[in-house]
Amino acid sequence: MTKYAKLTAVLIAVWFLFALTASALHLIRTGPSQPPLFLGLAALSPIALFLLWFRVSPNFRQFTLTLNPRVLTWVHTLRLEGMVFLVLATYGILPKHFALTAGWGDITIGVTAVLAGAFLATPNHRNSFIVWNLLGMADLVLAVALGALAGVIDPRGVSTAAMTELPMSLIPTFGVPLFMMLHIICIAQALRWPARQYAPIAQQMPSHSA
Repeated sequence: MTKYAKLTAVLIAVWFLFALTASALHLIRTGPSQPPLFLGLAALSPIALFLLWFRVSPNFRQFTLTLNPRVLTWVHTLRLEGMVFLVLATYGILPKHFALTAGWGDITIGVTAVLAGAFLATPNHRNSFIVWNLLGMADLVLAVALGALAGVIDPRGVSTAAMTELPMSLIPTFGVPLFMMLHIICIAQALRWPARQYAPIAQQMPSHSA
């Protein structure tokens, strides 16, 4: 498993550098009237490759399932950077319907990640942990969808072109896919935990001797 740990660290570093370089060279930049096709491809491709690797490689899958779910959950505290969306919406740099939804969603997940990692990432709270991860995934999907459809929702409004420029471009090309992968891993781990068994009500009632 040490081999996969090193390989994964290298791949994440290469991925980050690729996203940074592509943004610096304006390879994913789109105009205000253009759909963010390259940005969407950059966001979805890492997730697709991860799912493929997870499915076809038992060793890699086993490696991911041995990662500490608490640590993986606490990484989501980085999503407190969602406050940046609120600031950009205030100054009219990003459309409000997108920025406020994405911003407050990320802030909510970022704040609750501390508690989720400390109290929910255990077999005793398996279902609650899965629900929290599903909510985190829903936040990411909704944010990406609103960003992609911003021009359709309000053709004359502020565009999401700022999301294709550094430093904001690193969020959809690196941050969003990485957080999505962490959610997927945590859910896969939780599904392997034993469901909490409750004794029948009759057995839970205290017995009274005559």
